[in-house]
Amino acid sequence: MFLYFCDKKDFFMIEKKIVEVLQTVCRELYQAEVSADQLQVQNTRPEFTGDFTVVVFPLLRYSKKKPEVTADEIGKYLVKHVHEIEAYNVIKGFLNLEISKEYWLAFYKKERVNLNYGKTTPVSEKPVVLEYSAPNTNKPLHLGHIRNNLLGWSVSEILKAGGKSVAKVNLINDRGIHICKSML
Repeated sequence: MFLYFCDKKDFFMIEKKIVEVLQTVCRELYQAEVSADQLQVQNTRPEFTGDFTVVVFPLLRYSKKKPEVTADEIGKYLVKHVHEIEAYNVIKGFLNLEISKEYWLAFYKKERVNLNYGKTTPVSEKPVVLEYSAPNTNKPLHLGHIRNNLLGWSVSEILKAGGKSVAKVNLINDRGIHICKSML
């Protein structure tokens, strides 16, 4: 399942192509003009094999067949005519499509050199305030502090890549109950 590493725009590009091909399939197999909004393509659930799932139920009025038969006919057509689709499986009224590994390899070879892949320009004007790494000044640092530093930095970079404006905050000289006890 390579789909979860796919950028949103790439996901919608693949989904759009599948919808266009499904419209052609409906024209050729069932002599029906089906609009794009009647076709449902979504991520395949993790417990099933596949990258995309086509919901076949809306197409039954055109095929006039059982859901499993309709899904099987469409799956055979797609594997035969669309080189990006490697295999399919049918679970009740759902057609799970597997995108070929060659497609994903070509996609990753192309995008591997793109240093801005997956990043978006800032879309929020209000910054997201992220506080991390507030070590106690009266105790030595340990591996947990390093872990918190790395986690905080990583989360801030993920938020930045998602288009958020991030303000990192580090409260040094934390004065809690331990400081009050020391002063007392």
